[in-house]
Amino acid sequence: MSYEQYKTRVIGAPNTLEHRVYIENSQGKVVSPFHDIPLFANAEKTVLNMIVEVPRWTNAKLEISKDEAFNPIKQDIKKGKLRFVRNCFPHHGYIWNYGAFPQTWEDPTSVHPDTNAKGDNDPLDVCEIGELVGTVGQVKQVKVLGTMALLDEGETDWKVIVIDINDPLASKLNDIEDVERHMPGILRASNEWFRIYKIPDGKPENNFAFSGEAKNKAYATEVIHETNEAWKKLITKAIPAETEHYNIKVVNTEVADSPYKVDTTSAEYSGVPANAPKPAAAIDGSIDKWFYLSGKPSNL
Repeated sequence: MSYEQYKTRVIGAPNTLEHRVYIENSQGKVVSPFHDIPLFANAEKTVLNMIVEVPRWTNAKLEISKDEAFNPIKQDIKKGKLRFVRNCFPHHGYIWNYGAFPQTWEDPTSVHPDTNAKGDNDPLDVCEIGELVGTVGQVKQVKVLGTMALLDEGETDWKVIVIDINDPLASKLNDIEDVERHMPGILRASNEWFRIYKIPDGKPENNFAFSGEAKNKAYATEVIHETNEAWKKLITKAIPAETEHYNIKVVNTEVADSPYKVDTTSAEYSGVPANAPKPAAAIDGSIDKWFYLSGKPSNL
C-alpha cells in the first residue's frame, strides 16, 4: 500500500490536550501507526514506510501514543502542559520531518552492545531530510542513509537519517557520505540540534555514542532489523506488553499472528472517535523565542 492510500482522522484542535491524529487505510479503517502499517514498502526491503509526527520547522512535540488504543499521534505532555521544543539559534523548531518507523521498538529491557544503554521504549525515530515539508500523520516512503545514536538520559535513542524516495536528491543519496556531499552541513546541524535542544528547559546537554559520528546505511539497516525483531516479540506476546516499567497498547487490526488483533466490531475499535477536526488553537508567543547557546563544538 502506497502512502497516498493512507489518510488521517483528526480529532480536536492542534495545540490542545484533546488533539489526536489517527491513521486510516484506503477503506477508511483505523490502523495503528505503531503496529499495522508495514515497516517495509517493497519486497526487497529497500524502501520503508515512515510516519511523520512533526513536520519540519514546527515546535509541537507530537508523537505516536503508546498508551492509547490504535496509537494515535498526540502532543506530549509534561507536568500537565503541552510540550514544545525550543528554538536554539539558528534552528527553528525541528529541522527535518521527524517521525518514526512502524513495526519497530527500542526494547527497554535490552542493552545494546555498542551503546551500553537500554532502548528508550519507543518506535525507532526517523529524520527525513528531503525538501518538502511533511504533514502530521503522513506516511512517507523513504530510503535509509545512516543513523546517529543519541544517549538521551541514559537510554539508547537511535535517530535514523532517511530521504523521501520522491525527493529530487534521492537518486544521488545512497549512503551517509553522500549526505555531506550533496547536503553539506545537515549532519553537523543535526548533531548540534540533538545535543542542545533540551538545554532551554533546564536539562543538560545530550551525548552521543560513537563520538557523534553518523553510522552508515549498513549499520542503520541492522538497527532497523533489530528493532523490528523486538517489535515482533512484543506484538506476538513473546515479550509482555505490560510490566512494572512500561505499558504499551498493542491492539491492532492487521497483524495476522498477533493475539492482540481485533476486528472492527470490537469494543476497542468502537471506542475510536469519528473525524472531528477543529482549527488550531493559538500558541503562546514565548514558543517563538530564540535561545542563544554556545554549546561545545560538534565532534563531527
